[in-house]
Amino acid sequence: MRKLVVAVLAVSALILGAPIASAHSIVTGSSPEEGADIAAGPAQVSVTFNEAPQSQFATLNVVGPDGNLWSKGDPRIEGQSIVVDVGELGPVGQYTVAYRVTSADGHPISGTRTFTLTQQGSGTPGAAADADAGADASSESGGVPLWPFLIVGGLVFGGALAYTLRKPKDERKPKEDS
Repeated sequence: MRKLVVAVLAVSALILGAPIASAHSIVTGSSPEEGADIAAGPAQVSVTFNEAPQSQFATLNVVGPDGNLWSKGDPRIEGQSIVVDVGELGPVGQYTVAYRVTSADGHPISGTRTFTLTQQGSGTPGAAADADAGADASSESGGVPLWPFLIVGGLVFGGALAYTLRKPKDERKPKEDS
């Protein structure tokens, strides 16, 4: 019976101490392509993933070199892409596409892509971009922390070791009758 308990505790420690796999969605492309030089603004901008993202809480913004929003309306999920409409662009320079979606496994995925407008456009910008809209998008999610699993695994292992090393009742000295 003791060997069974020790085996169960050891297996539990291994399972609880094992890191969780974090296979999040990854970006497979964008339109315009990352770092592309374009002469005229696109009708829409998209970021494509290796699997379809969830539609809840999806954001996609296009911020121009002037610090203003150039995306129009709300983003939408189309297959494996998040898409937003873009009006006629304005100033020459680098435009930042900031995205944040929830992957199929429930983890948030965010980041930025850029393209450069090489010829002046005649578009009218939207409101000034939120100061932290691009900042949040630049940090990738690290997933579930490992330390709680290590602590639980250590406690289970320590309990199994203490149980195994204790003396059985039959090896203890019997009380003498007085």
